[in-house]
Amino acid sequence: MVRKTTGAVMGQFSGGCYRSLVILVFLGLQFPCTVARGSRSDALQHGTSGTLPHFLQEPDDAYIIKSNPIKLKCRAHPALQIFFKCNGEWVHQSQHQSQEHTDQGTGLKIREVMINVSRQQVEDFHGPEDYWCLCVAWSHLGTSKSRKATVRIAYLRKNFEQDPQGREVPIKGMIVLHCRPPEGVPVAEVEWLKNEEPVGSDGNIDTRADHNLIIQEARLSDSGNYTCLASNIVAKRRSLTATVVVFVNGGWSLWTDWSTCNVRCGRGVQKRSRTCTNPAPLNGGTFCEGMSVQKSTCNALCPVDGGWGEWTEWTVCSAACVRQRSRECTAPEPKHGGSLCDGAALGTDNCTGGLCTQNRKLLHDAKPQGLEGSSDVALYSGLAAGVVTVVVLIVAVTLYRRNQSEYGVDVIDSSALTGGFQSFSFKTTCQGNPLLINSSLQPDLTVSRTYTSPICFQDSMDKELISQEPSLFDPLPDLKVKVHSSFMVSLGVSERGAEYHTQKAHPQTFPRGLAPDYSGVGVEGTLRGRREKSLLAPHAPSTPSRPPLRTAGVFGHAGGRLVVPNTGVSLLVPHGGIAEDTTWEMYMVINQENSSSSTLSEESQEVLLSPEVTYGPPGLDLSCPVAMTIAHCAEVAADNWSIRLKRQTQDNKWEEVMSVEEESTSCYCLLEAQCCHLLLEHPGRYALVGEPLSQEAVKRLRLAVFGSADNTNPLGYSLRVYCVDDTPYAFQEVASAERVRGGRLLEEPKTLLFRGNSLSLQLSIQDVPQFLWSIKPFTTCQEFSFSQVWASNQHPLQCAFSLERYSPASSQLSCKISVRQVKGQEQILQVYTSVVESEKEVVPFFTQSDCTITSQMGSSAFKIPLSIRQRICATFDTANAKGKDWQLLAQKLCIDRNLCYFARQESPSAVILSLWEAQHQDTGDLDSLASALEEIGKVHSTSSRTTTQTTTRTSATLGRSTEELDAEFT
Repeated sequence: MVRKTTGAVMGQFSGGCYRSLVILVFLGLQFPCTVARGSRSDALQHGTSGTLPHFLQEPDDAYIIKSNPIKLKCRAHPALQIFFKCNGEWVHQSQHQSQEHTDQGTGLKIREVMINVSRQQVEDFHGPEDYWCLCVAWSHLGTSKSRKATVRIAYLRKNFEQDPQGREVPIKGMIVLHCRPPEGVPVAEVEWLKNEEPVGSDGNIDTRADHNLIIQEARLSDSGNYTCLASNIVAKRRSLTATVVVFVNGGWSLWTDWSTCNVRCGRGVQKRSRTCTNPAPLNGGTFCEGMSVQKSTCNALCPVDGGWGEWTEWTVCSAACVRQRSRECTAPEPKHGGSLCDGAALGTDNCTGGLCTQNRKLLHDAKPQGLEGSSDVALYSGLAAGVVTVVVLIVAVTLYRRNQSEYGVDVIDSSALTGGFQSFSFKTTCQGNPLLINSSLQPDLTVSRTYTSPICFQDSMDKELISQEPSLFDPLPDLKVKVHSSFMVSLGVSERGAEYHTQKAHPQTFPRGLAPDYSGVGVEGTLRGRREKSLLAPHAPSTPSRPPLRTAGVFGHAGGRLVVPNTGVSLLVPHGGIAEDTTWEMYMVINQENSSSSTLSEESQEVLLSPEVTYGPPGLDLSCPVAMTIAHCAEVAADNWSIRLKRQTQDNKWEEVMSVEEESTSCYCLLEAQCCHLLLEHPGRYALVGEPLSQEAVKRLRLAVFGSADNTNPLGYSLRVYCVDDTPYAFQEVASAERVRGGRLLEEPKTLLFRGNSLSLQLSIQDVPQFLWSIKPFTTCQEFSFSQVWASNQHPLQCAFSLERYSPASSQLSCKISVRQVKGQEQILQVYTSVVESEKEVVPFFTQSDCTITSQMGSSAFKIPLSIRQRICATFDTANAKGKDWQLLAQKLCIDRNLCYFARQESPSAVILSLWEAQHQDTGDLDSLASALEEIGKVHSTSSRTTTQTTTRTSATLGRSTEELDAEFT
């Protein structure tokens, strides 16, 4: 900026010369006032007399880097003198460096001046604005000023105001990484690096938007480590690295074609599948939602074998004395791959029995030898077909008459059930619930694994008749029962000593004096003696650390029930399953060996969902199937599992018996949320295995925390967290181990839903009082891999936290334990307990009060009284025109799947009721059965008045509560 002075021309002024003289004297310079009066040649050397100084170079803004001074320069012409003025004050002449030279082109003299500005000068200046300097140049006509140049100290701070953050972005999504560089002078410039290589701007990537990095559509190649680089003239700074992951969510492929029907005839199942490969999940993308396998029912057309129709009439006797007749394969025609009719379609015969002559010779003498042979073949074929037809007719008539003789009793319509249902009460003899250590009660801690001692039945009850038939539930008379048992021989008990009275003992309880000890010997069949080996002999060796869980009982024609206590495993032997005058010593064993590797298929991702259970003996001969109940740990609410039942063969291999989703005539499977009810006909070892169909498959885990003092450290305390499959059997092993260690249950066990998404399980301890307790380093957070949890196979996983109190005065411990699956469910176990021995409450895990029954024999094992059961079977096993048969009973009891299994049973209704008994063994609730019978009675009430009265009386008796029946009995 140039500004003119208001003085007169230098050649004519006196006051202007005076002012300039004053300024120059102040600066310590000499300025002759007579210069204006000098010669004209001197004025021409400095330029035209009418020109103010013109700056060829003005001072530029500058930055002081570290402690290095900067230089400010000015050049002007025509100029007699040039001086710097900084912050409103003149710079002394001694600090100026000036030089003068002549421009070769114009011949004018150019003056150049330079000064140094140090860091100290700038730091010492405290003004309202930045440190500044300008140049003032003199000529004959006046002065000119240059622009102001600011001088600042350059710097760049270390920390970014905002570091970029990592992102997980779906493919073709937008990526925005924010970056705010550190404060600095001059302002830092920003550059982006990807994997240490510069990122340039193109049509998809923009790095110019306010220091941010914007990617419009993410590609797989955009995944990487991004860094924001800030720099100015002082230094360079790097931000934290932000990891960008571009993931791909899985997509389903097209469905495959439907498979062929799995049966050759009748109703079956066909499948089709698809894979999560269009595209496949990548970089942590989500798995496809939905089912990978679809199943549909199909009806395969059954092959129809052809059958001959009636013969036509004989033709007129021909000149050759031969008549013919024909028949067609149309009764029925062969269809759907059926075989053709067997035999000749054309028949011939001699008209006169061989008396007809031709050319004066007997006809049979004139026949060729080949024709005679063919007639014999046709004759024999016809005779064979006739014999087969007669046999088929005889068999059909026999079956028809047998069906007519066995069925035909309509109890509902004939009032045969009148008086059959009587009032009775249920008195529960066992009540057992888990209790925490802070409870005021004093329950028993664990359950003994020595099964010669009593074990509680959850559904144990005493049935007492309140009506006019007191003999229905009376104990058996004083009978002597001869029990054939192989273990009695080993105990030295003779057959005579094995006879016992059943009047004084509990009629359904195994005699205590004869209770066998199975801890060291195998279980053998009773009817075959010691010569037949047990099925479990090579598979379940007893060891001190993991003895097999066993229970046994002697059963007869009345049937009964076996239960392995606190394991969710039971066995129901139906009434009439064992022949009269015959007893069987039956047993159940839960395998505790780690044999899941042989159980599970190596080709698929199968998981053991239940314990391996064996029932026997191997030579068991029953007339109807037994009902086995096994607890499982699969979450079956959604169709994310393919669950199968497997059985161990004699060569120690496992074979698939059936899939719970398919129909089978070899066994029956009723899958519920917590357990599975099986109808089995062959003794052996069984297990439930499951194959996840998607990552949404869920397995239930039971979480429990136990605590005990550290025996090696008087101030130490140990917390142990168990993660086991959510079955009573799996938790039983934890309870037994903690009883030996003296552990105490510190919080009520909780259930965690563990998804099959390949993510691990993390356990951490939180909120530990830091001033009272210390925890062992590097143990606050622990982790189980996905494979450890998913394939635990009924065996517990343990995680321990070791704590130590600073002072013996600290007697209370409170903390939280978090158990969570990555990207899944979380459960919190709250711990609050006393660690001082004198303040401890010896509170065990479970309460087992009045648990004196390990097995039940006879009527006490069943919810439905025997007389009512027999009347129901007589009613519904008989088919009639009104449709009241066993299929209707199954439908009303919600057991309407795989009916082909019941159809092949001698008494379908009895098998259905056995399954109902197993399904309701814990609740003891007859309401569902009463409601079903009442509904059947209402449907057919218009056809028979007697039916309504009988069914109403039946349902009223079954539907009454235990309290009402007890009150009436009193």
